[in-house]
Amino acid sequence: MRILGLDVGSKTVGVAISDEMGWTAQGLETIKIDEAVKNLGIKRIKQIIAEYKPEKVVIGLPKNMNGTIGPRGEASKQYGDKLIDKTGLPVIYWDERLSTVAAERILLSADVSRKKRKQVIDKMAAVVILQGYLDSQQ
Repeated sequence: MRILGLDVGSKTVGVAISDEMGWTAQGLETIKIDEAVKNLGIKRIKQIIAEYKPEKVVIGLPKNMNGTIGPRGEASKQYGDKLIDKTGLPVIYWDERLSTVAAERILLSADVSRKKRKQVIDKMAAVVILQGYLDSQQ
């Protein structure tokens, strides 16, 4: 039972996938998107879905620290609605507060260079989001 995890931003989408047992999340890639011109990377997401055949998608929902949902959270929900429409897969929204901070700490502790961190931070954030969801299910 694989699950796809996404960290949706305005310029990139970090992508992670679970193992078949649904225990661990692995980073796959970072997809470049352009929200302004509606280039959302859905075509690439559909290719990943065809390859890995996940049963559902977990999308990070960026909430404000007080728990409210701001503009980025609304954008993530719109992205999720588009994914449901284009793939038919169920979407679960997962509170992603501080996931990028956690990803940054992981990369820093692994002594990853600043340039390399910038290239993989969104993919690592997707791993943190998906792993948080997976851990909550066990």
